[in-house]
Amino acid sequence: MNIQIFGKSKCFATKKAERFFKERGVKFQSIDLPTKGMSRRELESVLRAVGDITLLIDEKHKEAALVKYLLPDAQFEKLLEIPALLRTPIVRNGQKATVGEAEAVWKQWIAEG
Repeated sequence: MNIQIFGKSKCFATKKAERFFKERGVKFQSIDLPTKGMSRRELESVLRAVGDITLLIDEKHKEAALVKYLLPDAQFEKLLEIPALLRTPIVRNGQKATVGEAEAVWKQWIAEG
């Protein structure tokens, strides 16, 4: 299992995801989205796993309403340009990914080994 948690340092849901994996003894890599962002390939991989780009947009961000009205390709580019627009945490396990809190899915990943 190769867990990556993309999040924001002050995000409660990100801290909750990190705590979830720590409590279960699962090693993970933590990436601060506002400073590091995501590569194009990482974001493409997450989008393939999630299926809908609108699920990746953080509704609480001041520009979220404007981004929702863009075409999907433009939304993708905007998410690459402004990583703070991404909803967190984004948890990746290889080609699988979740956005937001998804403890049931994470438990399934651990059970699968």
